[in-house]
Amino acid sequence: MKITLEEVEYVADLARLEVSSEEKEQLTHQMNRILLYMEKLNELDTTDVVPTSHAIDLRNAFREDVVRESLHRVDSLENAPESNDEEFVVPRII
Repeated sequence: MKITLEEVEYVADLARLEVSSEEKEQLTHQMNRILLYMEKLNELDTTDVVPTSHAIDLRNAFREDVVRESLHRVDSLENAPESNDEEFVVPRII
């Protein structure tokens, strides 16, 4: 498959990009090189390769859920700019 100059202009128009004629030529050349490389990769036999969603085998990084005592109300309100001994006081926004 080969990308034409007209296709590059069409995609640039869809993306609302102003591209000079030099840039269009360069983009056409670069896209064609990418597609040639992809064609080369398509020659590989991948019938026994398991599909993956990531190149590295990732594991869940979450820790175990452990029930423990939370911060006491007095301690959490200690550094509040304003509180009413039960909760933070913030400006009313309507």
